Amino acid sequence: MNQVRDAYSERSDEYTAALRSIEHTHPSDRELVSRWAQETSGSIVDAGCGPGHWTHFLHERGLDVQGIDLVPRFIKKARQRFPKASFHEGMLEALPFANNSLGGILAWYSLIHTPPSNLSRTLAELARVLKPGGSILVGFFDGPNIARTRPSSLTSRTNYPYRVARFSSSPPPIPATRLKPPRTEPANARRDRADVPPRVL
Repeated sequence: MNQVRDAYSERSDEYTAALRSIEHTHPSDRELVSRWAQETSGSIVDAGCGPGHWTHFLHERGLDVQGIDLVPRFIKKARQRFPKASFHEGMLEALPFANNSLGGILAWYSLIHTPPSNLSRTLAELARVLKPGGSILVGFFDGPNIARTRPSSLTSRTNYPYRVARFSSSPPPIPATRLKPPRTEPANARRDRADVPPRVL
């Protein structure tokens, strides 16, 4: 994961500038994340929070949420921009939370940087901290033309094109998992990570 951390650290200023407010995310994403969070019972962790815009978005809606990211510069910027929200430096493979302590985990375009060999271990860690009945909302790229490596001016070059079946089949199963079909959006629709519609787990 050092490659991912270093890539985002190098261009953290550009990435934060591109996402200077939650309004620069797609409206349907905001509606989906908000609805999922309101239906979640208990504390929420924004796993791979980046510069903190989604954590702030949920905090402003009165939810008990904190962000975690492996990029120190993102955490520093998040704390500066959103001082009322809680942010921590850490890795998805070793979350600093007790067993069965969280109601929900938002993994919005963060698991895409997990190598296939580490995916099951990472999902096991997410399952460890979820309480019974908890849920995870995952955003990731999906589509017939997604390459293993997506060059991007603002994201790490190591993005893995997981399919829904891979998340569903990787042990252990995540409680309360719900699969949703991909959205069809205009070609010029803006996204916070890429201009392709995600599939959501």
